[in-house]
Amino acid sequence: MTVRRIIANIDTRDIAAARAFYGDVLGLDLLMDHGWIATYGSGATMAVQLSFAEQGGSGTPTPDLSIEVDDIDAALEGMEAAGFRIEYGPVDEPWGVRRFYVRDPFGKLVNILAHR
Repeated sequence: MTVRRIIANIDTRDIAAARAFYGDVLGLDLLMDHGWIATYGSGATMAVQLSFAEQGGSGTPTPDLSIEVDDIDAALEGMEAAGFRIEYGPVDEPWGVRRFYVRDPFGKLVNILAHR
């Protein structure tokens, strides 16, 4: 048996609110929309990972999601321009990433990161 993909399901009563954060700012494509569920993603091949943590590193809370980007400064600029409040960072962490925390429209703590 092989795991083919992993999907994060975020409970919400306002599915359209995902577009500004995940579509407009992060640039993910709307892959599926059935009205009661909207799935955002990318056609790029990505590693399958699940992380289990007692904390988020550097004494921060454990984020609900971590999203690796190729340009952390562009991601930060996009989040701020869209009015999303940065809760931590940006900071260069000792394990080799630059990152910041932001809450999505559903209150999920999202770790946006790029490897240095």
